[in-house]
Amino acid sequence: MGFTAVFGGTFNPLHKGHYEMLEALQKDQSITEIWIMPDRIPPHKECDYMASDTDRINMCNLVSKDFSKATVCLVEFEREGKSYTYDTMVELCQKLPQKDFVFVCGGDMFLYFPKWYRYKDLMKLLPFYVFSRATDEKEAFENAVKEFSAMGMKLIFNNAKISNISSTEFRNSKNEKLLPKKIYDYIKEKGIYDVR
Repeated sequence: MGFTAVFGGTFNPLHKGHYEMLEALQKDQSITEIWIMPDRIPPHKECDYMASDTDRINMCNLVSKDFSKATVCLVEFEREGKSYTYDTMVELCQKLPQKDFVFVCGGDMFLYFPKWYRYKDLMKLLPFYVFSRATDEKEAFENAVKEFSAMGMKLIFNNAKISNISSTEFRNSKNEKLLPKKIYDYIKEKGIYDVR
């Protein structure tokens, strides 16, 4: 049995980097399912503008249709309070012990891992599936890999080339080239982020 890859994020909006990760996960034969999991209330992000929950979920649903392995997981919308990855993954692992979960992480987010809630417990709970080329900070990334591996973190690496862009970059620039076309069209139709 293969892995169920949990791909969490604010997806505010879902950009080409996210899409490229999904393409790579779809191609990976060790991955049998991809769960796109939007955050309800992200604890670590101060944001200039947050699209509505409905719009972020709709964007995830639009993109999930492009990938046969992908579904949208709304477990974080079933709980009150902030969305902590640790709490979510404990809940999923307890409810679905037959699944082999991995948590998907871009290289930049991986560097911030020690700031995550209960990160030492989280690293022992399940393997992390890391896009190692999704960061410009190569030396810091290699040091983090050594440090976290020594602490017992199980790591799976994907070396697919991922565009180093962010949702913030799109919100600031409104550059449609940063997004999958169907996402930009949805945003324009709904007038989200003042895109007309």
